[in-house]
Amino acid sequence: MEVIKTGIEGVVILEPRLFKDERGYFFESWSERDFNAQVRTVRFVQDNESKSGYGVVRGLHFQKPPYAQSKLVRVIRGAVLDVAVDIRRGSPTFGRHVAVELTEDNHRQFFIPRGFAHGFSVLTPEVVFQYKCDNFYAPQSEGALAWDDPDLGIDWRIPAGKIILSEKDKHHPRLREAGWLFDYKDDLYL
Repeated sequence: MEVIKTGIEGVVILEPRLFKDERGYFFESWSERDFNAQVRTVRFVQDNESKSGYGVVRGLHFQKPPYAQSKLVRVIRGAVLDVAVDIRRGSPTFGRHVAVELTEDNHRQFFIPRGFAHGFSVLTPEVVFQYKCDNFYAPQSEGALAWDDPDLGIDWRIPAGKIILSEKDKHHPRLREAGWLFDYKDDLYL
């Protein structure tokens, strides 16, 4: 796999090596050895999958310590705009985001480290989205930010009138109003 750095340290795009012939294609979607050597050492403990239609925006979600999560995400069918927002107070990139298009054709994966909020918008009629997490889901530890916070400046690439949100995602605070965020000085992987 090729590891593509982004404008925020630790947030990376993974591009697999695709082997194609008349039968179709093959690629290695996960190698703990390669990932730990090229990106960072993590131990994924939970895989999740969601299916959504065009215009759905999910996010911006995170889990607070001790249940903070890293995520490795990819699209099986369709296309999304996937977004990671740095929410570590004191970070040189605090409040900045990285957005990457993940599609069934580009086979890219996106790594979102602990200390980041995560979300995505669905750009095709249907999407099947998978993600690995390095900590179990803990509802008591949920955190989230407003998907439309103007200070974040995220272009979800969906017209405002077409965006579909869960009831919960309609009511999250903006970054500047958030009562709890990560601290850049904390080692979230201890």
